Amino acid sequence: MKGKKDKDQKSQKKTIQGFQVLEDECIWMKAGVVNFRICDNAYDCQNCPFDLGMRKAMGLSPQSETKQETPAWVEYLKKQYHGASRPCRHALMGRIEAPKICTMNYECYHCPFDQVLDELDLGESAAAPNFRNISGYRMADGYYYHMGHGWARFEHGGRVKVGFDDFVNKVLGAVQTLRLPPLGADLKQNEVGWSLARDDHKAACLSPVTGKVLAVNHKVLEHPEIAHEDPYQHGWLFILEPERPKMNLKGLYFGEESYRWIEQENRTLMGLMGPEYEQLAATGGEAIDDIFGNFPEIGWDPLVRNFLRTESI
Repeated sequence: MKGKKDKDQKSQKKTIQGFQVLEDECIWMKAGVVNFRICDNAYDCQNCPFDLGMRKAMGLSPQSETKQETPAWVEYLKKQYHGASRPCRHALMGRIEAPKICTMNYECYHCPFDQVLDELDLGESAAAPNFRNISGYRMADGYYYHMGHGWARFEHGGRVKVGFDDFVNKVLGAVQTLRLPPLGADLKQNEVGWSLARDDHKAACLSPVTGKVLAVNHKVLEHPEIAHEDPYQHGWLFILEPERPKMNLKGLYFGEESYRWIEQENRTLMGLMGPEYEQLAATGGEAIDDIFGNFPEIGWDPLVRNFLRTESI
């Protein structure tokens, strides 16, 4: 009975970062190179530290790979999978239903099919998050928040999706122009990474994390109002390959800490608006959409300094 139970549990589907994984054994375990290793990187071998370490240990340098030398574990896979030899890693993951044969000796970085799927992953909008209403502002569960009111969400393969939070959207209103960083740009946490504009008013924005830009949301560039109407899902701005993710987390708010922070930000905002609204904040009044548009006397510059933590351009 125990053996049957273990077999049933092993055959169960597993979900990793939104993908249903049909198998959870590492490629190196499948090849018989290691006795036991469970994939913890969604079969993203190209960005896997364990895979990199194994390649180095076996003398599989980047130079040898470019010469199309076949690693020993690839030959094992060819023998292991009869009929459907060399199954594509995306078929193993369950990302594609039809069986697909790998023709690239598992050198995914050479494979156009692999690149197409990864690009689709980058641009794919995650499911709508659950929200909490904090002082009248929507706060998405599972998101990290930066003092400059950008959010960061860690996704498949360790990549980070970045956008504006609901607070700054309500404070500055719908922007008309976004100037996002180009692909390949290196951004630094707490340093200016992009800018926005509304009419003649412009402002620089701080990057919430350090990393290299992998993708930009072109729909938002063409229609900036999406970032205002749906900031946490379709209104994302760009995606980064983070540098030292754990170090980045130290500079971000999360969970209860982010709720306390947004409450303090709201009190600061009400103070700028005057005693009448400061009292409104204390009573839990509903947040006003487009603060700058409705109360231009506050001034663009004070709003930018206090909440984007930068200066007007």
